This record gives sequence, C-alpha cells and structure tokens, in this order.
Amino acid sequence: MGLRTPLHESHVRDGAQIVDFGGWDMPLHYGSQIEEHHAARRDAAMFDVSHMGIIELTGDSVRAFLRYLLANDVGKLRSPGKAIYSCMLLPTGGVLDDLIVYFMTDSWFRMVVNAGTRDKDLAWIQKQATRFAVAAVERKDLAIIAIQGPNARAKTVSALAGNHRDGMLAVERFSAAAFDQWFVARTGYSGEDGFEIIAPAGSAIAAWNALRAQGVMPAGLGARDTLRLEAGLNLYGNDMDERHHPLESGLAWTVAFEPADREFIGREALERARAAGGNQLVGLVLEDRGVLRSHQRVITACGTGEVTSGTFSPTLHRSIALARIPKTAERLVRVEIRGTPHAASIVTPPFAGNGKALIQLSPPEGP
Repeated sequence: MGLRTPLHESHVRDGAQIVDFGGWDMPLHYGSQIEEHHAARRDAAMFDVSHMGIIELTGDSVRAFLRYLLANDVGKLRSPGKAIYSCMLLPTGGVLDDLIVYFMTDSWFRMVVNAGTRDKDLAWIQKQATRFAVAAVERKDLAIIAIQGPNARAKTVSALAGNHRDGMLAVERFSAAAFDQWFVARTGYSGEDGFEIIAPAGSAIAAWNALRAQGVMPAGLGARDTLRLEAGLNLYGNDMDERHHPLESGLAWTVAFEPADREFIGREALERARAAGGNQLVGLVLEDRGVLRSHQRVITACGTGEVTSGTFSPTLHRSIALARIPKTAERLVRVEIRGTPHAASIVTPPFAGNGKALIQLSPPEGP
C-alpha cells in the first residue's frame, strides 16, 4: 500500500483505477480517460493533486535566498499572490525539479513541487537555506484540487466561493489569493484556464463533492498527462531531469540571465551551455499511423535524438510528442517505432487548447 491523499476514499467510491505514482496510490481514470480529457478541454474536470509537495519558506532573507536558489528571478514578483514558474538546478545545470513559487509577503513565499521529488527537494532547499537563515517547512496538512477547463472557474465559484464570488473571479492568471482557509491559484497543468485550490486536508472531501454537484468531472493521471502534453508542458523525469539543463529542455524562457550580476545555482553551467549550443526540445506530430512513446529514436539530418514524451492526442486524433534532437532547420524527421522509421513533422507546441487544434495538420499517411 502506498501513500494516500485525503481524497483516496472518494476515488475508491467513484470506481477509480488506482495505480502507484511515485509511491502514492493515485487514480489513473474513473472509467473513460478520453471522456475525462474532453471534459477538461470542453467543460470542466478536477484532479486530486494532493500528492504534490507544499513548502513554506519564511525569513527576512527569503527573497534573496530564492533569487539564488532558482533559475528564474523572484525579484520580478512584487504584488502579493503573484507566482512564477522556475527550474531548481544543480551546479551542473541539471534540473532538480520544476516548480511554482508564490510571493505572499516579504518574509513568506509558498512553493509547490513535484510529488516524486518532494523529499529530495526539501532536503536540497533546507541545505541551501542555512546561510540565509530561511526556514523551509513542508505542509502535509493541506490538500490540492485542480479544476481545469473553459467552465472551470465559473463552476468552482458556484460550488465553493460563498461570499467570496467576486474576489475569486478577480484572481488574475498566474496569481493566487487567500479566502478564509482557501488558497486559490489561477494556475494549472492542462493548457486550460482554471484554479488550483490549496485547502485544509479535512475539508477536501466536502469540496470535491461540492464540485461534483456542479457537474465538474473527476479525472485521473491519464487525462492529466494527455492534457499537459497537448499543451506542450514538460513532465519532470521525462522532458527534463538532473542530466539535462533547461536550455535543451524547451525551458530557456524560464531562465533569467538578467540582471547579469545575479548569482544563482547552475548559472555558470548554463552560460557555458548557451555559448556552446546543442540539442533542442521540439514538438512532433506523427504523419503515419502509429503511437509515439518515450525513448523512441528520432532520426534527423544532423544526427539522432529521442522522444521524451509521447501519446495519442484525443483532441487532434493524431500521435504527438516532445523530443530532444540536434538543432536542425529541417521540418520532417523519422521516428523509429518498433524498428520501423515513421515520418513526423516538427511543430511548435502547444498542440491543442480550448478543445481545438492549435497547429496545422496534414492528413495522416498510410491505410
């Protein structure tokens, strides 16, 4: 038996297929992964993401500490509730984790990290925080529910807002605000609008049930993965990890090289990598029939690469992927599927959003 979130009994009651995910018992789907995917693209779906780690960072020097710890610059965060997405790097430039950090006050930031890395993240953060006199404490007493889709905000407000309706609707993208015991962030991992709500663990089941009563469909890890890949969003352990730096993982936009005098962990390694060039992370659409999967070999005119994440897109009805390949100007490449090369086109993600394709598609080849 693995670790369980406060919503575990709700998942079992609803007939979820439970699987191990980084040591946690999590719902893969509740019946139809495709229906759950479409609910998030076309209406509203909710995900239990309470397995993710919530770390409170406090101290007079917490901003200076985070400017050193993270590749992106929290110095840009000036309004309470504003958030930033960043990688946390090793001195080699490899990615320890990708995360979101929220500026709450000058002495308090809140960080949300990945489930599979939460223990090593906390140990690393606490080690680095010592010379800044910053405290890093994990909040195991909280749950997180992500509600995603074009109708997600409206349904969430109807279900949970009470007297805070106007305030919740006013939360800006990539920002958060507190309403009584609720921490409501307008963030997500689907490419759709919506909320991620952090709440006391004891109130999670009541919130889940209230959202269900508003027609929000429960969704599992399967739909979460197809949604994030359609949105062109990286998955830690697949598209970036300790062996790969952000510049070869499609995450150069998350590295703040300016101001030039800001010291952060991994900066020297990234400066060298930026000067040297190297591989790139691209989107692929399979032109033949088949399914793209992680670790398949990609053949280009400039050398070989590898699919880092691949799936069949429910929105596009085509196989899509992210792949790390040598930098090349060509548009067509070949992907080896079970030893046979298949044609694929390089595209710029996101692949889909708001229930529709965001890239130009040609008819698939083959019978």
